[in-house]
Amino acid sequence: MLKRPPATTGMRHVALFTGEFEACERFYAELLGMAVEWRPDADNVYLSSGNDNLALHRTRASFNPDQHQRLDHIGFIINEIEQVDEWFNFLKENGVEMKTEPRTHRDGARSFYCFDPDGVTVQIIYHTPLVIN
Repeated sequence: MLKRPPATTGMRHVALFTGEFEACERFYAELLGMAVEWRPDADNVYLSSGNDNLALHRTRASFNPDQHQRLDHIGFIINEIEQVDEWFNFLKENGVEMKTEPRTHRDGARSFYCFDPDGVTVQIIYHTPLVIN
């Protein structure tokens, strides 16, 4: 059995589906003071207050809140990019259902997605702005 990698630095990333995309961005940015960290396109924005990350994803017309959760996923931050693959292998070996393989994103982050026992999508992510030294 693989040894568990070093502990995560905590759950500091949440991603939400939103039908009121612009209003939600205004709420979190203008009212709560979060800064836009990254806007990959017109339907997604990543906000931060310095030690966290909130992703807002615009919902599509087919989104039905009675059939879909608004929570897209929760994310646990790790401090070493190499640990992404260690965590993937460790969780997979322990019977955790994987949603994706590890991959490196355009912004240099690296992550994968899996499911908790209740079906919530969980991301293990190395994301440079959130690394604690």
